[in-house]
Amino acid sequence: MSLFLLLALAAAPAAVSGSPAISAERIKADVLQLSSDDFAGRGPGEAGESKTIAYLADRFAAAGLQPGGENGGWYQDVPLVRMDRLPGATMALTVTGRTIPLTLGRDATLSLRNAGATALAGAELVFAGYGIVDPARGWDAYAGIDMKGKIAVVLANDPDFEAGADLGFEGRRMAYSGRVGVKFEAADKAGAAGVLVIHEEAAASYPFAQVGSGDALPAMGYAPLAPSAMKLTGWLSRDRSLSLLRDLGLDLARLKQEARQPAFRARPLAGASLAARGEIKATPFTSRNVIARLTGAERPDEIVLYGAHWDANGRNGADRSGDTIRNGAIDNATGTAELLEVARAFAAGKRPARTVVFAAWTAEEKGLLGANFYAAHPLAPLARTVAVINLDPHLVLPAARNIELVGGGRTPLEADLARVAKSQGLRTDPEPNPEAGWYFRSDHFPFARRGVPALSFRAGRDLVEGGREAGDAIVSAYNARCYHQPCDEFSAAWTFAGTAQEAQVAFALGSELADSAAWPTWNEGNEFKPLRDAMSPTVR
Repeated sequence: MSLFLLLALAAAPAAVSGSPAISAERIKADVLQLSSDDFAGRGPGEAGESKTIAYLADRFAAAGLQPGGENGGWYQDVPLVRMDRLPGATMALTVTGRTIPLTLGRDATLSLRNAGATALAGAELVFAGYGIVDPARGWDAYAGIDMKGKIAVVLANDPDFEAGADLGFEGRRMAYSGRVGVKFEAADKAGAAGVLVIHEEAAASYPFAQVGSGDALPAMGYAPLAPSAMKLTGWLSRDRSLSLLRDLGLDLARLKQEARQPAFRARPLAGASLAARGEIKATPFTSRNVIARLTGAERPDEIVLYGAHWDANGRNGADRSGDTIRNGAIDNATGTAELLEVARAFAAGKRPARTVVFAAWTAEEKGLLGANFYAAHPLAPLARTVAVINLDPHLVLPAARNIELVGGGRTPLEADLARVAKSQGLRTDPEPNPEAGWYFRSDHFPFARRGVPALSFRAGRDLVEGGREAGDAIVSAYNARCYHQPCDEFSAAWTFAGTAQEAQVAFALGSELADSAAWPTWNEGNEFKPLRDAMSPTVR
C-alpha cells in the first residue's frame, strides 16, 4: 500500500458512531452525471434544466425521501425572466473631447437592466469612491449629490481593503456594504443612470477574464420584470480605468485615499462621459427548486434545512477551443452531489426527531434567485427553521487536515461545527480570503438576512499529501482558469476525498441539530440576531 493511500485513509472521514458512511464514490458518480454534456451546463430555462431536476427528484426518491415541494410534488416554481443582450451592443467613453470605443468582454462589460432598447449618450461620469451607503457606519457617498442621469464610477470592495487601518468596517473581511450588488442598489437609490466598477483582481477576488467572458451570458431576474430607472451596470478593466484617469490628470492611489474618508462625497470626473447602446430580449419562464424531506419522528414541524444550487452557466459563450458548455463540475455539481449523499445518509439511518429538508436551488449564479425566492415564499415557516447548512464547496480537493469556515464570527453554531470537525480529526480554520465576501455570495445568505442561523464551510486546502502549498496551487489554478468557465469539467482523477470529508461534517452537524431541542441563534451584536429574537418564542 502506498504512503499516499495510507495518509488518505488516515484522514478520510470517519462515520459518526452508528451512522451511515458518506461515500466519495457515490458523490463522484453523481458529479460525473450532473456535469456531463448531456446536462448541457444545467442552465436555468435551458435544455439541461428538465434533465437536471428530474435526475435530482429520482435520486431523492431512490434514497427513500418524500417530496417536499408544492402540491405534494418535488418542485417549487420560481418565476423568472431571462435577459439576453442581442448582438451589436456598444459602449464608448468620451474623454476631453476624444471618443474611445470600449471592446465588450475585453475593456469592459455591459449589463442592461431593461427589456427592449437602451440608448445613453453623454452621461457624465462621477467618481463615487467605494460607492458605500452605510448609515450605521456613518458613510454615504451620495449625500447631497445630484446623480440623476449620471454614471457612478466605483471601486471594488470596501474602505478597509488595502487601508492598513481599521476604518470602521470589518478589517480584511469584506463588509456587506462592500458587495458589488449592494453598491448598485445604493447608486440606483441615489438616482444614477448606471454604475461602472473599476476592476482590480485582489479587490474583486477574481480576474477580469471571468467577468469579461461572462459578458455574453444572459442575466436573470424575477418575473414580471419591473422597469428600472438605472439603465446599466458593468465593469471597467484596470488598464482602461488607469488610462481614463491618466487622461483626466488623476491618480488611482490618491483617489483611493480620498475615498477612505467618511466625509467623502461623489465628485465629477470633469471632461468624461459615457455612451452605450444595446437591446435586451426578455423571455419569461418558470424554473424550479427541487425539495425533498425526511419527516421528523417527534417534532416534524421543526426544520433543519440543507441547500445546494443545482445550476451552472449553461450553454453560453464559447472558449478558445470552441467549447460552449459551462459544465460546472465543481460549481456546483459537487455541492449538489454532496446534498444527495447527505440525504442518503439521513434516509439510511435512524429517523431524526426534527424534519430534515434538502433543497436544490435554481439560479444561484444569477443572483441567489432560487434560494431567495424560497426564503421569501418558504414551504415551511422560517420561524420553525432551526438552521441552514449550505453546500457550495467551490473546489474539489484530495484528503485534507482541515475544513474552512466561511464568514466566521457570526453564530455559536460555528463552535459546534469546530467540535464536530475535531471529532473527525479535522481542524476548522477561517477562510483564507475573507476579502472576497463569500458569506454574501451563496444560497445560505437569503436565510441569514431574514434571521435564520446559516453556516457555509468547505473542504480545507491543508492537504494530507503536500500540505497548504499543494492545496493553494490547486485552488489558484482553478480560480484563474476555470471558475465559471467551460473548463470546469469532470476529471476522472478526482478522488473526492476532501468532498467526502466536508459532506461527513455536514451530515454529523445536521444530525445533532435534527435530534436536539435547542434553537441556535446569532452572536450578541450580530445584525441578524434581532430578527431571530423577533421570531416565535420557541426559537428564543
